[in-house]
Amino acid sequence: MTLGLGSDILGNMEGPDRVDEIERRRVEEMLLHERAAWRRGIRFVAGVDEAGRGPLAGPVVAAAVVFQEGVFIPGMNDSKKLLPERRERLYGVIREKALAVGTGVVSEKAIDRMNILQASFEAMRQAIAGLVPIPEYLLVDGRTLPGTATPQTALVRGDSRSFSIAAASVVAKVTRDRLMVAYDREFPEYGFAQHKGYGTRRHVEAILRHGLCDIHRRSFRVRGWRG
Repeated sequence: MTLGLGSDILGNMEGPDRVDEIERRRVEEMLLHERAAWRRGIRFVAGVDEAGRGPLAGPVVAAAVVFQEGVFIPGMNDSKKLLPERRERLYGVIREKALAVGTGVVSEKAIDRMNILQASFEAMRQAIAGLVPIPEYLLVDGRTLPGTATPQTALVRGDSRSFSIAAASVVAKVTRDRLMVAYDREFPEYGFAQHKGYGTRRHVEAILRHGLCDIHRRSFRVRGWRG
């Protein structure tokens, strides 16, 4: 099944028995890590992910999401595999159904100061710190998150393997995209609303034409331009 095309999966949320069985199994498989923790008596499991490591401009944003046992949201997936309008719809459902949602934002200036990896970790820690109730266990996309005493499991491609991480990826992506749309109104010559700060041809050409604006990451490099 290709998400973002075909039948409206999200339209069936109030009648889960009508959801395509293949889609049901796919989403159920994404809950395996959460269910393993719930079976061990761990109630508050947070999925953690970030958005915006690669762009030339703007902040890096992280999210942490906690669900109650028994949650089921058809259509949940890695935010990169979803069309923008489906991400927006899922964002609203996640906010409605999640037990807790936390976000963290680390600016482009902090990225230049500490490097993008450490900035991503800091955004994740901020997102976790914003959760109430406090999580008892973390499922983190990619690599182990340093600087936290909370037990955790790092999952490579976790945004495709864990329901909670996928939800965090959606929240982080939508939150960051909205920030970049707001920046587009402040710096319209760069086209941030379209490319969200990534190094597209249009973006690089705008940098070569206009120079850098306040939200560009000076520590990043692209062909033909040095910050």
